[in-house]
Amino acid sequence: MTPAPNDTSDRDSPEDGAMAHSRGSFFGRRKGHKLRSHQADLIDNLLPHLSIDIAAPAPEALTELFDDGIENVRLEIGFGGGEHLIAEAQAFPTTGFIGCEPYVNGMAKILTQIEAQNIGNIRLFAGDAAELLAWAPARSLARIDLIHPDPWPKRRHWKRRFVQDATVAAMARLLPPGGEFRFVSDIDDYCAWTLAHLMRSPDFAWLAERAIDWLEPWPNYTMTRYGAKAEREGRKAAYLRFRRLP
Repeated sequence: MTPAPNDTSDRDSPEDGAMAHSRGSFFGRRKGHKLRSHQADLIDNLLPHLSIDIAAPAPEALTELFDDGIENVRLEIGFGGGEHLIAEAQAFPTTGFIGCEPYVNGMAKILTQIEAQNIGNIRLFAGDAAELLAWAPARSLARIDLIHPDPWPKRRHWKRRFVQDATVAAMARLLPPGGEFRFVSDIDDYCAWTLAHLMRSPDFAWLAERAIDWLEPWPNYTMTRYGAKAEREGRKAAYLRFRRLP
């Protein structure tokens, strides 16, 4: 994969960025197949206990959204079927995880896993991720993950991609120095787009010294079902890590 040139031809104008995110950062369907009876019950009864209400004032620290014993908080934007988010929550029990997913079926799937495995360190948000980023207090997230997001391949839809100058700035506000933004995609164009946006930001550094640093998953990475499907079909993903600078 060839990184995008360091130019400003695709730089977002403030007006375009505001227009795109006023319509929401996710433009996909919010509901697909009909939910099973138990899934619908979880949406009605379990989700309200785990949902983040951004109509309420934000806490001083996002750890307050969780039970005692949580030391830091991470965010996964668009968790899909929840494979990665569930695995991370189980591997790091003293970390709180916020999963953002507007797709009802994805939310139902992760609720099923949370209930079955009695996972207590996940909170959920079904709205616009950009609004969640604006609501959360500064330097409140240790890491932000964006794994196989919708690439919106048509040029006229590029403003619908989650990675924009406005969201890069929002993530910079939420990550302390040393915090990370991690991005995974099998779409070369979106990887180049993400590199261009993050590398022109004064707030982030790309953590790649050798090709293997972005051609192979980081240690203990949990492959999603979409990622496994892409590999079977011969599409190689890139695994990009960016560190928040002081």
